[in-house]
Amino acid sequence: MTAAVAAAFRPIAAGRVHRWGGALLIVARARELRQVPPLSPAERRVVRALPTWRRAEWTAGRLLAKQLVGEVVPAPADGVEILPRDDGSPRIVVGGGPIVDLHLSISHTTGYVAAALAPEPVGVDLCEIASADAVRRVADHFLSPGERSLIDGERPDAVAGAWALKEAAVKADRSGVFGAAPRGIPILGLRPPVLGGRRRAMVWRTDGAVLALVLAHPGG
Repeated sequence: MTAAVAAAFRPIAAGRVHRWGGALLIVARARELRQVPPLSPAERRVVRALPTWRRAEWTAGRLLAKQLVGEVVPAPADGVEILPRDDGSPRIVVGGGPIVDLHLSISHTTGYVAAALAPEPVGVDLCEIASADAVRRVADHFLSPGERSLIDGERPDAVAGAWALKEAAVKADRSGVFGAAPRGIPILGLRPPVLGGRRRAMVWRTDGAVLALVLAHPGG
């Protein structure tokens, strides 16, 4: 296990599309996402089924996701749907047909929203640095003792980064952050971020949050 280091994640600018490792990525401040994307009847049904407090963040996530899809798919915005699979992960539908060779991930916190698009399984996650104490309280549930050594005594952004890495990794695998799955994806380093298995990862900081992106080989 790599020795703990002081995390100093590189900054990422909010509000514009970034490219990393073949993936497209965008993060935005939630308060700046006022626009409502075109929603299909199926998407409107999903929104209506959500609790009222979740509707704005769900819509903001789809706004960013559709922006990314528009970068690579020649389709009008009102022809792109972002619909949930049975496990809750997002899938892309264009013109009524699923796009199986593009993978999408969405994350949101109270203050931020992010989306990532890639030709391989992808996971993106945001963790606000102010949540570091809460992450420490549940660390034993998703980190091994060796991984705990990466964050024990560390700065809050490193703690948030560890959570975001695990969450992004299990999203790429379409599993959950609690239970056995996270222990099967070891964090080997935070700077640079290194994960076990056939996975590539990067972590950035945007103002008060840490953002992690994980790309997983389909057989990894």
